[in-house]
Amino acid sequence: MNTVVRRRLDMATRVRDFLRAHKTDVVGEGLGLAKLEELVTRAEALVARQRAGFAVTRSATMQRQGIRDTLQTALLRYLKAVSQAASKVNPDLVAQFQMPHLKVSHQVFVAAVGGLLAKANEQKDLLVSHGMQPSLLDDLGSALADFERTLEASRTGRREHMGATADLTAVAAEIVEQVHILDGLMRYRFRDNAELTAEWAGARNMLGPFKQQKPATPEPNVVKPAA
Repeated sequence: MNTVVRRRLDMATRVRDFLRAHKTDVVGEGLGLAKLEELVTRAEALVARQRAGFAVTRSATMQRQGIRDTLQTALLRYLKAVSQAASKVNPDLVAQFQMPHLKVSHQVFVAAVGGLLAKANEQKDLLVSHGMQPSLLDDLGSALADFERTLEASRTGRREHMGATADLTAVAAEIVEQVHILDGLMRYRFRDNAELTAEWAGARNMLGPFKQQKPATPEPNVVKPAA
């Protein structure tokens, strides 16, 4: 949530609380406390949706890193070692079993691992005869599927976050419009009440309630002794 939207939502909460505290409502369709509470409720739901999208993306990123580490440091390393041993029988395996670089993108990594898995299935008998456990291919396929699921989860989380952010920006703008109308009415209603006028100004102020500065304490006059 950016700073402008956050400040607008904070303002909406303060204005809502002010209206509740002073039992001040507005006569008119789509105005007043009920409308503002509706907007605040919508905003809170969007904030929750925004945070949920971020949480899904973050969780998927952490899971993906763990899966990729397992693939690179254990499963693919084992496959590479076996393929090098089997290349004594079939030299073409050296070119066929090139491992993906550590820093390639996730999409390139998925394509590379999928290709290696396909080739390993084609050469399964030869690889098994040179020390590969048959379960390695199942483990590779399972890990690759889990990896791809984390990519989809990240895409879903980002879509949710971006959609909620766009909707939240629109709701925040609507809140500003409502408060602008309320501001005129409150100034009119409390024109003879300086205390409520000041309280209202603090509530609808975008940066938060006004804070009165304490007057500076004058320094005591110190009489210096004559030299």
